[in-house]
Amino acid sequence: MQGPRPVVLSGPSGAGKSTLLKKLLKDYENIFGFSVSHTTRQPRPGEVNGKDYHFVTREEMQKEIDAGEFIEHAEFSGNMYGTSKGAVQAVQAQNQICVLDIDIQGVKNIKKTELNPIYISVQPPSIEILEKRLRDRKTETEESLLKRLTAARVDLELSKEPGLFDLVIINDDLEKAYSELKGVLLEEIKKTEESRKS
Repeated sequence: MQGPRPVVLSGPSGAGKSTLLKKLLKDYENIFGFSVSHTTRQPRPGEVNGKDYHFVTREEMQKEIDAGEFIEHAEFSGNMYGTSKGAVQAVQAQNQICVLDIDIQGVKNIKKTELNPIYISVQPPSIEILEKRLRDRKTETEESLLKRLTAARVDLELSKEPGLFDLVIINDDLEKAYSELKGVLLEEIKKTEESRKS
């Protein structure tokens, strides 16, 4: 795969990945591109097909997975999620750093590919703080909240594996977390900016 090294952002729901990503995309508007994942779940209000997710049927997705079109995929709460090769290539074709937001299973799957991204884990200071953040969002049922917390515990445990991530950011202070994130990506940002000038 050509172009700048992609970035894999992982971490439990509520750790602050989306907030950090939004800041990054705002500050470096054309440098980063988001790989749009596929999912078989129904769109939530306000979500746009092709922008938030590629919303597809289970049959469509399974067919593409079988054809080897996916870098990684997983099932969560009865729905399939995944990253297609095409989604990553679409971003790289625009000479952008491709950002993938993936769970820990996906991280392990990507380790087996030739993608060679920078692996970053964004984590909450504690499970208690994570639970408070998720509750404050008021987007979850009690059942789905408990599922997310269970998944988060597993996620945090698995992410301790040595060498799995290039950087682990504990997000207890947004500005500090953001500067850590920028710090590890600066070299790729510079390369991307330079390759555009040439």
